[in-house]
Amino acid sequence: MKIIEYPSRDTWREILKRPVLETVNLFDTVQKVINDVRNEGDSAVIAYESIFDKVNLDTLAVTEAEIAEGVELVDDDLKAAIVLAKNNIEKFHEAQRFVGKKVETTEGVTCWQKAVAIEKVGLYIPGGTAPLFSTVLMLAIPAKIAGCGEIVLCTPPNREGKIHPAILFAAQLAGVNKIFKVGGIQAIAAMAYGTESIPKVYKIFGPGNQYVTAAKQLVSLRDVAIDMPAGPSEVEVLADETANAAFVAADLISQAEHGVDSQAILITTSNELLQAVYSEVEKQLSELPREDIARQSIDNSKLILVKDMDEAIEMTNRYAPEHLIIETADYLSVGERIINAGSVFLGAYSPESAGDYASGTNHTLPTNGYAHAYSGVSLDSFIRKITFQELSTTGLQNIGPAIEIMAANEQLHGHKNAVTVRLHAINQSTKND
Repeated sequence: MKIIEYPSRDTWREILKRPVLETVNLFDTVQKVINDVRNEGDSAVIAYESIFDKVNLDTLAVTEAEIAEGVELVDDDLKAAIVLAKNNIEKFHEAQRFVGKKVETTEGVTCWQKAVAIEKVGLYIPGGTAPLFSTVLMLAIPAKIAGCGEIVLCTPPNREGKIHPAILFAAQLAGVNKIFKVGGIQAIAAMAYGTESIPKVYKIFGPGNQYVTAAKQLVSLRDVAIDMPAGPSEVEVLADETANAAFVAADLISQAEHGVDSQAILITTSNELLQAVYSEVEKQLSELPREDIARQSIDNSKLILVKDMDEAIEMTNRYAPEHLIIETADYLSVGERIINAGSVFLGAYSPESAGDYASGTNHTLPTNGYAHAYSGVSLDSFIRKITFQELSTTGLQNIGPAIEIMAANEQLHGHKNAVTVRLHAINQSTKND
């Protein structure tokens, strides 16, 4: 890990750089796959599954029999853990339901909003080095609560054409309608445009590798919405001298094992803690099954020593981490000063793993500094808010003249006339009465 002591502000930008994700260089390859799937449908998807996932498929849909078979293979302890997580995620997202309120902005003018679910959503669940069945819960549960009519899930199969049993169990539990054995670029393209088997959706959710990220970016330019820009996963631990070095090291390593391009950062006011964390990371890494992956990530990660907590908080808000763990004596007051982060974990006993799996919050979060402008996935991600307004004759009389003046000054005389003819009709009706 890189140790950086008391960096000056003019070096912060360079220090806080993320691992570079050059999706632009992939766009030619990705666009070809997208075009083929768009033009050739299932046959192109099956062909690319053979190339990329090394599996020969006859059909893409997962059958009810395959789901039942997979569910039986999940052991009872894992089922119970998934059910516990599901219940907590449900509770947290249920509390986010939108309640529209009618507002009379002027006498006779009433405005309000109505929340409407996105009718068709697509969920991409990576297989890769780790089957992310937890992401199924994080995406399908709020989609179900929102009332999405069709929830489509794509995930890469293994070389025998099977989906990981825990993914099937989580999908069934969370209310997914259709599951398909498709990964990578071809999955994103299939959900964006539709094929003979896979329905077109209106919004695509879910993490993925650099090819999936590039595919989501390309299809979102004009054809389908996506949840957010995404990059490699990341964590920052913000700590003082009261933090437990073993806990901090474990948090850094837990993030690093996601992938070689993940980033883990410690920002601390204590040199003693920094040195203890450095030693503890080496100790814990040697005991990790995914040591090779985690070590590559850790080698690019940073331990940063700053002069005081004010500077630590300022640097943290500049970095805008996806996950932020605050292990300080006054973590609640420090947390109040955080304005740029995806999800914040307060205190020594709130590891990032809690949010990743079972506390109830959503783990689909903005990375790569996008927490400056984006929220993580929530119930709102699966709905649209439609505005309504109703004007009575009194209401139109109250605001009509202002509308006429504004429209005329924008030289939109048709807009002005739409009000003028109504005001004239109201005046005539009043005279006749």
